[in-house]
Amino acid sequence: MATVLLVRHGRTAANTGGVLAGRTPGVGLDDVGNQQATELAARVAALPIVAVVSSPLERCRRTAAALVSALAKPIRVQIDSRLTECGYGDWTGRKLSELAKQPLWSVVQRHPSAARFPGGESLRAMQARALESIREHDAAIAEEYGPRAIWVAVSHGDVIKAVVADAAGSHLDEFQRIVVDPGSVSVVSYTPLRPFVVRLNEHGDLSGLAPKEKRSRRRRGGAGASDAPVGGGAGPAT
Repeated sequence: MATVLLVRHGRTAANTGGVLAGRTPGVGLDDVGNQQATELAARVAALPIVAVVSSPLERCRRTAAALVSALAKPIRVQIDSRLTECGYGDWTGRKLSELAKQPLWSVVQRHPSAARFPGGESLRAMQARALESIREHDAAIAEEYGPRAIWVAVSHGDVIKAVVADAAGSHLDEFQRIVVDPGSVSVVSYTPLRPFVVRLNEHGDLSGLAPKEKRSRRRRGGAGASDAPVGGGAGPAT
């Protein structure tokens, strides 16, 4: 299968203000967020990206737009509502400091698979539709471009954490252990038997993800592509 770069949108004023923006319309990037998007685009431009899919919310669309503007080959951003922010319902737009006093806060922290936001979505439902989107796009891209293809999904913190948790074989109840910063990249490579978490919360160089010129038997999409290197392997070439 292909490799997906899970990109969290750049920083917003809601992030710094401690407000749960959720699906509130019109939440754009702040100055730091715009800079993060620009720097991210420069790092991703070193890779042969074949597709970019984004959440429909403005902060993700702006991050995606900055990214595609830096690519050598023009790509149209695909919008997929399954990558949108969790539906926080009545919690939307409220201060996190206030929400931390709610009984549900402890459930979200300790047993998120049981959490459903009042008037909104459950975290289980969020994970299910995000995974459906990522795996569907990944399979289609691998079919069209081959198993070494690299693509980008621009989404939100909790959504990306839920996808990474699944890729790591962790229960959703463990996803709060994962950190995904604004403007970061987490990388998952899907294979016939298992996914691999290749990078997590990455802010540095991504050029090592570029496919090598010589195709090995392991990377052609067969069963060997799912084997983990015993001893840890040599990692990307410098």
